[in-house]
Amino acid sequence: MTKDWNPALYRRYEDERTRPARDLLARVDLDPPANGRPLVVYDLGCGPGNSTELLVERFPGARVTGIDSSEAMLADARARLPGCGFERHDVAEWQPEDAPDLIYANATLQWLPGHEILVPRLFGLLAPGGVLAVQMPDNREEPTHRLMRAVAGEGPWKETIGEAALVRTKILPLDAYYDLLAPLAAETDVWRTAYQHPMASPEAIVDWVRGTGLRPFIDPLSGEQRAGFLADYTGRIAGAYRPKADGKLLLAFPRLFFVARRPR
Repeated sequence: MTKDWNPALYRRYEDERTRPARDLLARVDLDPPANGRPLVVYDLGCGPGNSTELLVERFPGARVTGIDSSEAMLADARARLPGCGFERHDVAEWQPEDAPDLIYANATLQWLPGHEILVPRLFGLLAPGGVLAVQMPDNREEPTHRLMRAVAGEGPWKETIGEAALVRTKILPLDAYYDLLAPLAAETDVWRTAYQHPMASPEAIVDWVRGTGLRPFIDPLSGEQRAGFLADYTGRIAGAYRPKADGKLLLAFPRLFFVARRPR
């Protein structure tokens, strides 16, 4: 992707984006360290700090650090939580200074390839008894994402966009994550939830995905190309999402979760 993230656009649907972060955190159970030291908590892909804020509230006194590769997102997070630590790293290569009691990754790992290696590596970084908690969008086959790939491959912008569909990795099936972690973990929990978000219009749905999944497709385009792409895409979204009884459109958003605890 050629441009940095846009925190303001991402925050436009912050309540909806934070809901799965809360649901993931609700399944995390951490015991205080036996030696009385503070819990060490890392938020991988912290974005503008909405998920980090949940961690700070849930674990008062913990040493919470947000990790992100976007300087724009980190600046937003620092302004939001000035007393919290934030660091710029590529999550694929990140190594913590101290063994974490919690590695929490909300809507982050779907951007990284090689989960067969990445997920066990992250799990292996944990302190004894530590927890790896992950949530990822599982919506590549939803109309929002199928249609952005279709528009990208059919319009005059095809060559400019190139292989944008490959920027976001194809995540593994749910049971594959269980198989990766269960032999290593004392406890492993996997589940999938399809959230249903009422949206005001096709344009609102497009606005939602412009903050995340649509970025690799439209960021390389000129102003004229981008306008053409978005007009085509918005028309197809209008055809795929029909108004419900109250006139709103129901955006289905499946998400995959797993939580695993390292043996003590």
